[in-house]
Order: sequence, then structure tokens, then C-alpha cells
Amino acid sequence: MARDTQSIVKMSRREGYALHPKAHKALLKRGATPPGGIQNGRNSRNKPSQYSLQLREKQKVKRLYGLLEKQFSNLMSEATKSRGLSGEILLRLLEQRADNVVYRAGFAPSRRAARQLMTHGHFMLNGKRVDIPSIRMSAGDVLVVRPHSVKSGYFTNLDDISPAPSDIPSWLKADRKKLQLSVVSLPTREDAELDINEQLIVEYYSR
Repeated sequence: MARDTQSIVKMSRREGYALHPKAHKALLKRGATPPGGIQNGRNSRNKPSQYSLQLREKQKVKRLYGLLEKQFSNLMSEATKSRGLSGEILLRLLEQRADNVVYRAGFAPSRRAARQLMTHGHFMLNGKRVDIPSIRMSAGDVLVVRPHSVKSGYFTNLDDISPAPSDIPSWLKADRKKLQLSVVSLPTREDAELDINEQLIVEYYSR
């Protein structure tokens, strides 16, 4: 299965945004200067064009959720054809991905880790084994760790590997004792990352 294998820290520096928990320290240490900085011919004093702002926002969100260009473009196309605000629909579709749900519920320390758990088939969706990170979760869906995986080192040490978040979104319900999580309702714009300017992404694809 295709995936982006670039350094998450380098990508975070490029976007000036922590795309992974471990990137926070790197950004604080180095600041928001892109890899290479002025040494590669970039002039940080130049005011970015509107196109540049649109592109960077698209890249930031695409990398934040761990999608490839084709996957992201397809989601944007679906969002555009749906009723409602395209940008908000795009974020909702991203939040509904199974790997994001696993991350948001606190069963993985990052979206990348959640994607790996999904591809290795550690979960059952509504009673059936699932290994597709991009599968879309709906209200009423239940993900539970497979009996075969419950005694694995990862899940027996889950509290150390991925401490329970203090703010699990209201559209999700997690039971760490039963190693189960469920979708209570569909996510709203407020449930996605607040510092995303989805309108810039809509403008990028509307060119």
C-alpha cells in the first residue's frame, strides 16, 4: 500500500506546523524555517503569494492526515460534489477515516502509528477484521481490538505507549478496558484541527 515515507519532522518544518507529536520539539528548537532555509536561495522576507498560501495549506492538511496527492484530490472532488461547504465536508471526511478515529480515541500516539495498526489488521470493524486505514467510519460503527492482538506488547502497554487523551472528541466513545471505540455521531467542523484554513484548500482546487 502506497504511503508517504518522508521524514515527518522535515515535513513539519516545511509547513511550519507540527504534523506529528514528536515534531513539536523540533519546531521549537529550529523555529518555522523550512529545511535549507535561506541557504537554498529562499528569502524569508518575501511576502508569499496567494497561490503559495493555498498550496502550503493543502500540503499541510494532506500531510497532517497522512494522505497521498491522489487520495486527497479524490476526497476534495467528493466534497465539492456534496451539499454544503466543500471545505467543511473535506475535513469531516478526513476525520471519518479509520486511522484518524483510532488516533483521536487515544489508541495510537500519532496518525502514522494508527495507520500502521490498521494495516496490520489489529482491529475488527462491526465484528469483521479490517486492514484498510482509509475506510470511512459512520455513526454506530464499532472498532474493537482483535482477540489475537489483545495480548500483544502494544496493547498490554497501551497506557505507556499512548496515554488516554484528556479531550476525546464528543463524536467518539472509547473504552480502553474493553479496547473498544465507537462512533457516536458524525464529526463537525469544530471537531477537526482548529488552525486549518480550509477555504484556502477550496481556492487551490478551484483555480
